[in-house]
Amino acid sequence: MKKLGLVGGMGPESTIPYYHDIVYGVQDRIGKDFFPNLTIESVNVFEVLKFCKEEKYEELTDYLMQAIGRLISAGADFVALSANTPHIVFDRLQERSTVPLVSIVETACEEAVRRNLRKVGLLGTVFTMTGEFFKKPFYKSHIEITIPTVEEMEYINDKIVTELERGIVKEETLHNFQRIIARMQQEEGIEAVILGCTELPLLLNDEVSPVPCLDTMKIHVRHIIDWIVGF
Repeated sequence: MKKLGLVGGMGPESTIPYYHDIVYGVQDRIGKDFFPNLTIESVNVFEVLKFCKEEKYEELTDYLMQAIGRLISAGADFVALSANTPHIVFDRLQERSTVPLVSIVETACEEAVRRNLRKVGLLGTVFTMTGEFFKKPFYKSHIEITIPTVEEMEYINDKIVTELERGIVKEETLHNFQRIIARMQQEEGIEAVILGCTELPLLLNDEVSPVPCLDTMKIHVRHIIDWIVGF
């Protein structure tokens, strides 16, 4: 078994299901009473978002590398970031890390390829929606990514930061997200929507979304379990 080092706190509402789903997922996979050894280093999501807003990517890299370094010192064989937005500096982190990092973006792209998707919508923080870091592997796989309008992105980002990051889930917010996704389906022809923020599953899933969801957290967790048990 490999030991996971998880950078959490981005935010707490997603770190909790990461922990729960990983430990019980490993137990289910090996078929006996066993929980894996892992270490979580919790960072401040608002500090991460501040670095992104100010485009201080070297500072963000240094900040996250401090967490990764502590996880490596705790014996982690590999590391994962429990959020999409900090993957904006994933390549820089992987270059500096002495252990492998498991990318949530790459695993989401692999799932889209497995599903034979050709056009998907992307929801997340404004940095994820407007940045190229998330889209690159999809483009390489010939999958088109569509993002919401500027006004819709502002709304989505605000609700992630002021509500979902704090564990607040409102019916009105769900209805507005459903309208945005439905518009993207009707006007842009998206086949599925990427939940490109690990707090979005608090609000959206296949049962309530107008189109199927690519839940990046669930997909990421499955790959992390693969790494723990040695594939």
